[in-house]
Amino acid sequence: MNEKKLADVLILARGGGSIEDLWPFNEEVTARAIYNSKIPIISAVGHETDFTISDFVADLRAPTPSAAAEIAIADIEEVNAKLDMYNSRYKMLLKKKLENVRLQYEKLMKSRVFTDPKNKINEYYMLIDIKIKELEKHMTSKIESSKLHSQKLISKLDAISPLKTLTRGYCITEHEGKTIKSSKELKKGDEIKLQFADGIVGATVSCSSIEE
Repeated sequence: MNEKKLADVLILARGGGSIEDLWPFNEEVTARAIYNSKIPIISAVGHETDFTISDFVADLRAPTPSAAAEIAIADIEEVNAKLDMYNSRYKMLLKKKLENVRLQYEKLMKSRVFTDPKNKINEYYMLIDIKIKELEKHMTSKIESSKLHSQKLISKLDAISPLKTLTRGYCITEHEGKTIKSSKELKKGDEIKLQFADGIVGATVSCSSIEE
């Protein structure tokens, strides 16, 4: 004989009757009591065609009181069979998981990182060496480019330098710290300085102007 046990549920049941007979199961107070119950409730009010608010608030509706009793009684052998099935399934899944982990571990241990770690380190050394050479090449190119640019700027400055003009036979005349640009700025007897490319000499103006 199958061993059966009554589950921890509450059966709310009544036989068939008129709508007035079933009306207490439509009351708000009944619905709230069912909703707030900490014990699961099976509603089995009236016949299969009868519906009350209790049916919709309860955890489960049974078509008849006898059907509710069958639902509430658990078949121990059936429960044990399900537990055994779940146990076997979990053992199989666990075994498969462990096998996958083992295969991954073996694959990892056969990788070059573990079989020949120095080779991997040497590869990184080579990569670093290549990057350093690329950086040095880039820096050398930058320096050469900057050097050429600087030389062009120096040539331009040299071309417009007053000292460059002096080498062609010109001189700069100064009087009392002021550069003289016109003969009209001088008069007879003024002490002046004449700056040549190779030095400075002093002179005295002997006349205010030279007539042709």
